[in-house]
Amino acid sequence: MEPERTEKITVNIGPVDLGRIDLLVQEGFFTTRTDFIRTAVRNQLAASASAIDSTVARRTLVLGSQHFSRRDLEAMRDAGERVHIRVLGLATVADDVPPDLAAATIASVEVLGAFRASRAVKAALGPRIV
Repeated sequence: MEPERTEKITVNIGPVDLGRIDLLVQEGFFTTRTDFIRTAVRNQLAASASAIDSTVARRTLVLGSQHFSRRDLEAMRDAGERVHIRVLGLATVADDVPPDLAAATIASVEVLGAFRASRAVKAALGPRIV
């Protein structure tokens, strides 16, 4: 399994708010704009922790990361099982998983965060990815 990476997002911020962030960076409260934004996001997530936890439980999501190897999916196929991938965090399908195996074993994909799989696997799963 590949190490966890960060995901890049784009945020539009008004010039006054951006100036306030720059002021805090210049004054040494934060090392960079990115440091400020990550801290602000973590603070908001901490403030919303109970709502997140109850929603994760209600929606039966895996919290963190979940990886599916070729061996995992072959065992499911051989047992006549299918999986519904439901993750808050990172879900990965190994690079050596062929598209037909993924299509035969993965019934649906719902990932709040990042879903990493080969282009061919993502194409095979197509409309199953929510």
